[in-house]
Amino acid sequence: QTWDLELAKEQGRAVGEEMKEFGVVFWLAPAMNIHRNPLCGRNYEYYSEDPYLTGKFAAAVTSGVQEYKGCFVTLKHFVCNNLETDRNLSSSNLDERTLREIYLKGFKIAIRESDAKGVMASYNKVNGVYLPNNYELLTDVLRNEFGFDGMVMTDWFATGHDESLSENCCKAGCDIIMPGLPAEVKKIQKAYKNGTITKNDIEISARRVIKAALESHVTV
Repeated sequence: QTWDLELAKEQGRAVGEEMKEFGVVFWLAPAMNIHRNPLCGRNYEYYSEDPYLTGKFAAAVTSGVQEYKGCFVTLKHFVCNNLETDRNLSSSNLDERTLREIYLKGFKIAIRESDAKGVMASYNKVNGVYLPNNYELLTDVLRNEFGFDGMVMTDWFATGHDESLSENCCKAGCDIIMPGLPAEVKKIQKAYKNGTITKNDIEISARRVIKAALESHVTV
């Protein structure tokens, strides 16, 4: 445990070096949710109760990783992931001030200070809307307001249940469904045919994925 941002950056550099060695393009970290519940099973991964500290440390680690050309981070879990149990069923309900001052602030700092290239959408809902399908947070806030220009992915098997629909991801601004199954492709094709999503929705997400692949350090 430390207050040393330069040491955090060194940690990022160590990760970036290993990514180069093992052919990894997106590191599924740093995890930067806020310590809001002592029973949250992932607190050991998260930085702080304080969004400013969280953002500064995530930015430092990200900068260290991304010094290695073609190596990227995935800031997670965006956003309001407060517990581990039944994450794909819970809804974090809060007003806009709380959302912005506590939960979004760390992501805003990390994105603006380190130009993070990946974000992972969380399992949970925010005010009743699942994150992978949440246009307001993924597009209006993350991309248009914070200036994020990278790729958003879902958490593992975060879609395909209840109202968290795979076919609505690209429309909201979520580009990759993880881990990806043939059934997801069929759902997207069906949604395109019935007009739920447009060709432009699909192409925007596809361009982001292709851009990340072309900028990666792995050649095929």
